[in-house]
Amino acid sequence: MAETNITSTLDAVQYIGVVIDNEQYGIDINYIDNIVKMQRITRVPKAQPYFLGVINIRGEIIPVMSLRIKFGKSPDTFTNATRILIIKPEQQASVGFVVDEVKEVVNLAEDSIDHNKSESGNSYIFGVGKHADGLISLMNIQAVLAEKEEQAK
Repeated sequence: MAETNITSTLDAVQYIGVVIDNEQYGIDINYIDNIVKMQRITRVPKAQPYFLGVINIRGEIIPVMSLRIKFGKSPDTFTNATRILIIKPEQQASVGFVVDEVKEVVNLAEDSIDHNKSESGNSYIFGVGKHADGLISLMNIQAVLAEKEEQAK
């Protein structure tokens, strides 16, 4: 029986569980470079509404975006639980995502994920995972960043 647990753990993907506007989202842990407390963000003129500005992390200037605004929700309210996730996608520069709260690391086996097959659905979400605490929407990081780069051009 212990072997089954080892196998399912090896087949599982780890996600960082975050809260955005009282909804649970999961971000593949492989994209996470760092998690930092909320800090002063320097505004950049004529930026997209969801682009809050830039921060300096260990000498690297990192653009920061509000996932709340990006997802069409109410503007951010910063609290002691607010965090900036530093995302480092392959072949791209780092970017910061503001989230209301970081919850936990969640292990999801492939068979516990319902993949979003609808073309008209939210492209920012690639699937929904079944987790002990309920459902968790799994974020498509490439889709979130691809639109950012498209609009910047």
